[in-house]
Amino acid sequence: MEKKVGIIGAGISGLLACKYILSKGYTPFVFESRGSIGGVWTQTFKTTKVQSPRSLYQFSDFPWSSFLPEFPDHSQVLDYLLSYPTHFNWLPHIKFNSKVLGIKYEGPSNEVVQAWDLWSGTGEPFNSKGKWNITVEDTKSFSIEDYQVDFVILCVEQSSDIPKIPEFPAGKGPEAFRGKVIHSMEYATMDFDTAAEFVKGKTITVVGFQKSALDIAVECSAANER
Repeated sequence: MEKKVGIIGAGISGLLACKYILSKGYTPFVFESRGSIGGVWTQTFKTTKVQSPRSLYQFSDFPWSSFLPEFPDHSQVLDYLLSYPTHFNWLPHIKFNSKVLGIKYEGPSNEVVQAWDLWSGTGEPFNSKGKWNITVEDTKSFSIEDYQVDFVILCVEQSSDIPKIPEFPAGKGPEAFRGKVIHSMEYATMDFDTAAEFVKGKTITVVGFQKSALDIAVECSAANER
């Protein structure tokens, strides 16, 4: 009997999951809430580039074009990621604009599942006694559809759509600041011209010292010619 696998997310990990599910002879259903593949690469900053040489950031069976720079920018990364499933004809397995609203396992009771030492009680991924129901919303038509699969793989990025904001004591958080406070995710949703205009002529504090923080600091400096 055909085995169906639900894959949540069409970023890099989702594409690889799709690849290996197909190689095993199973049928993948990849649900992507956005209208394009690429995960975090679909919303980046103007200055964002790959931080490693491209040879260290590629699929093993799909090398970069030799005509690209050693450190491709965000648009070149997106083109590369889109070319991957296009080349191997996996796009028909990806359902775009499909937001997963819920996942429910139908099978043995919670008490039985909690008593398992291994998944399915045997360590095997598929259990003849249970199925997964995935409720999906079409973000354009807002219609709801249910899918039943034999296994689910979560391929959502750690930072996907959920901003990480520290907890502050009452009265000492963003509300105490008289200026504008935004998260880097909000900045990334702006088009490049809007982002540059937003930071122009302002004194800006960037909280953090990792990838997004450094990219934003560079753009704030460039917009203000500093």
